[in-house]
Amino acid sequence: MARTGPTVRENIAGRPERIVDARSHNLAVRLAESQAEIDASLSLRYRVFYEEMAAKPTPEMARRRQDFDSFDGVCDHLLVLDHSRGAKDGEVVGTYRLIRRVAAERHGGFYTANEYDITPLLSFPGEILELGRSCVDARYRNRATMQLLWRGIADYVLHYNIGLLFGCASLPGTDPLRVGEQLAYLYNYHMAPESIRPRALASRYLDMRQCGRDEIDAGRALAALPPLIKGYLRLGGFVGDGAVIDEQFNTIDVCVVVKTDKVTEKYLKHYTRDEAGGRIPASD
Repeated sequence: MARTGPTVRENIAGRPERIVDARSHNLAVRLAESQAEIDASLSLRYRVFYEEMAAKPTPEMARRRQDFDSFDGVCDHLLVLDHSRGAKDGEVVGTYRLIRRVAAERHGGFYTANEYDITPLLSFPGEILELGRSCVDARYRNRATMQLLWRGIADYVLHYNIGLLFGCASLPGTDPLRVGEQLAYLYNYHMAPESIRPRALASRYLDMRQCGRDEIDAGRALAALPPLIKGYLRLGGFVGDGAVIDEQFNTIDVCVVVKTDKVTEKYLKHYTRDEAGGRIPASD
């Protein structure tokens, strides 16, 4: 079986400098620049999704101990590296998969289209970016690492003048009743405007209204959401209509949409590349 992921030439050809390049103490964020770094990203995803979160690997994934699919050959792999560990370029401790419109067209579509009708997003007049496969090594799940990942995304967004971010974000488990209040909260308080509202495919549609609006404790529901989803909401994000049960990954997915012009002034201050010395603020 051919190995998945772009070659170094496909990934960096023609780029006079790094699109993403920031550091905070021993951590750095940038795009993968070699097949070895891509492999390290896929291995990190396997450890988090399959060993820690009990997703179900294919036999080939289990043999290679990597999470991969055909989209890994057209995306950019955003990495957080710890330069105090591993080889001279550091150990990959965090990753995100970034897929622009041109890459999706080369592939035949976006990953999210397997779960959602994203026609409204495809009709968006500007550049769009799909975010996916986000994970961080358990030892690095802290504010500093997440800020660095978001710094990398912000630099990428600025470079390509991206107007819309989207992707599937997950709640743990496949029992809607266990996350019913969270789903209902997202539906009632953070539904995307119709013009950019994806909808779960009819064959996979799970009604998010698992309880009535008057039964929702908004503060409790927000606090219970996974950190990644809360991060999208802080950036002014919305969700699409309907959730999707993903049996392979042992999750319930929602489709998150963020218009980059909705990013608050606080986050622009955190993540623009003009900050002196490229340091990441310690405050949230």
